[in-house]
This record gives sequence, C-alpha cells and structure tokens, in this order.
Amino acid sequence: MPGYTHLCIPGPTNVPERVRMAMNVAMQDMRAPDFPELTKPIFEKVQKVFRNTSGRVFLYPSSGTGAWEAAIQNTLSPGDKVLMSRFGQFSNLWADMAIRMGLDVDVIDCEWGEGVPVEKYAERLKADKTHDYKAVFATHNETATGVTSDIAGVRRALDDANHPALLMVDGVSSVGSIEFDQDAWGVDCAVSGSQKGFMLPAGLGILSVSKWALEAHKTAEFGRCFFSFEDQMKHNDNGYFPYTPATQILRGLDVSCDMLLDEGLENVWARHRHLASGVRAAVDAWGLKLCAKRPELWSDTVSAIVVPEDKDARDVISTAYSRYNTSLGTGLDKVMGKVFRIGHLGWLNEGMVMTALGVAEMAMIDAGFDVKPGSGTGAAVAHFTGAAGRAQTMAAE
Repeated sequence: MPGYTHLCIPGPTNVPERVRMAMNVAMQDMRAPDFPELTKPIFEKVQKVFRNTSGRVFLYPSSGTGAWEAAIQNTLSPGDKVLMSRFGQFSNLWADMAIRMGLDVDVIDCEWGEGVPVEKYAERLKADKTHDYKAVFATHNETATGVTSDIAGVRRALDDANHPALLMVDGVSSVGSIEFDQDAWGVDCAVSGSQKGFMLPAGLGILSVSKWALEAHKTAEFGRCFFSFEDQMKHNDNGYFPYTPATQILRGLDVSCDMLLDEGLENVWARHRHLASGVRAAVDAWGLKLCAKRPELWSDTVSAIVVPEDKDARDVISTAYSRYNTSLGTGLDKVMGKVFRIGHLGWLNEGMVMTALGVAEMAMIDAGFDVKPGSGTGAAVAHFTGAAGRAQTMAAE
C-alpha cells in the first residue's frame, strides 16, 4: 500500500530523524581510547532525564525486563520479603519475575484500570514494625491499561511509616514523557527502556539507582553475572562496558537525551499532557470510556479505550492495520478484545495524534461501531486549536 505505515502504539515509538541519523554510522571499536568521549557524557545526560543527582545509571543491552531483573539481583537477596501490586499486564509480569526469582512476595491484586493501592501500601508498611519488607515495588505507568500511579504517594507512605525498604519503580513508559523525579520521590531503582520516551529502537534496558540502592548492593546475595553492578561500575567508570555494548543505540541515546533536555523536561511533560488531553476529548466524543477508572489515573502516554460489550477491539485494530496502514495497540491478557490502545508518547505532535484518531474513527465505523464521522476528530481539533490547547502548546514550546 502506498504511503507511510503509521505507528500509533505505546512502544516502540517513532524514532526522530536526528536520532536515526546519529545511529547511521559505521561500526566502531568499543575499546578504542576515544570511546569514553561518547559514553561518559551519556551517563550524565541520562541521570539528568531521571533527575538523579546522587546515584548512577546502568545501560544494559536488553529490554526493560532486563533492567527489572538487574534491580532485583543487585539489591536484594533470595527470600527477601517485598510488597508489590498487580493491576495490569506489566505490573503482573514484574510480580511474576519476583516470585520466580525466589522473593517472598506480598502481592496486592487490584482491578485492571486501578493503580498502585497507596492506602493499602501505607497500612501494610505501618503494620510492619520489624521491617520485614526489604523493598516496595510500584509500576508508575501501566501501559496495558493506560494508568499512571502516584509514586510520590508511595514515598510518603514509606516515610510516614519510617520504613527503610527500597522503592523500586517501573518507569518504562513514563520516564522521558511524563513527570518523573527520582530525587524528589526517593526512588531507589528506576527502570526504563530505550523504546519509549527515549525515542529509540528497543535494545537498551536503563536502570537509574540511588546511593541507597548502591549501599544495599554491598550486602545483596543474589547470584549475578550479566547484570552485575560490580562489573558495570568497574568498566563504566572508565567509559567502557564489561561486554559488547549496543554502540549504535548509545549514539542515538546521546542525541535523544539532548532533544529531551533542550526541550526542557517540564515542557516535555506539558506537551504530553496536551496531546493526551486531545485524545481524551476524542474518546469522550465517541461516547466511549477509558480503561483507567478515574481522571487522576489517566495516563498521558497511552490511552486504553474500552469498546462496547457487543464489539471486539481486535476488529478495530485489524481494520486499522490492513485498510489504513496504521498500527494501534492491542489489548493484553485480561483486556484482550476489550480495549484498543493509542500511544501518544515520544517524538509526537498534534498532526501525528490526529492521524491516530482519524484512523481509529474510520476503523470503528468500518467495524460497525455507532460512531458519527468527525465526532472524535472534531473534538480533538477543537481542543488543539482552542484557547486552552494553544496555552498548553505555548507552555510546551
């Protein structure tokens, strides 16, 4: 089919041309004497994106799942008790990993569409007088359901209970897109990946750790090799890696961090809020609902849109792809067939969002949905061109 194939999923996201060109270079010697001229500034820039001033970052040739595992292996020990919650596919997978790795997992199951149960966390932390919990895990942005949770609230729960447990946060689909402040929130291990807000191909697991996580590492007893902090620090301090790094992606990361920092993180966050609000205006005009249960949970990086009970979201997704050359996100696990997802994160503007909304609207009409042509797209246009939309756009520039 002629024309572009449009990528409107919540990751991998679109790669900016500047980033693609930065990666389009000949292979180089990762042990050359000038290699640290590339790598050392990258470590510093990534720390700035996380807002981590007292710890350090680790860059693994893996997905975000690898960084999940690295966080556990390097700071905890087999049998350690941890507090977790499950309310979507990715929070479920992290809990599954913790169980399979031999942690004693106290997991709180929540309805999909809810977020981290901060009040329940607070109750359990206050009741843990002997500090049996060694870590508290929280998924900041649940990509499967379009839910953003209150990480600052989890930190308050820990502080109110005077609890020393480490705070582990999955920020894979939040860091570099929506507000994330590792220092202010007291996050000890913050996990991300290259293919979301960092606007890169998949291939880097990014882990930003606090000084307290580095201290916990000294007594952690999990066996480790590939993800070892010791091996990484020994080589990273000199600008190198303990094994072959993803050099081309590192070059892209250098430029993508420049783009984020040059735009200004607050402006990046405002832009994502502006674009997400346009999507939400369209969803409301279609007469549909989001999977996220309440406005305070709405994600600014991905909207999971619930279809009527007599419809199958997979019909919308397949029609969008086969007829309109556009990829929309599918529902995962419990919400398969019940939602389709529009990703609105990374290298994105109003025109790109309008493409996603226009295709979704056409695909729903083709699939027999009771949707009036121009209803959702019109609402988004009104948002993007109205006074409130213009103010948000100006704030993001």
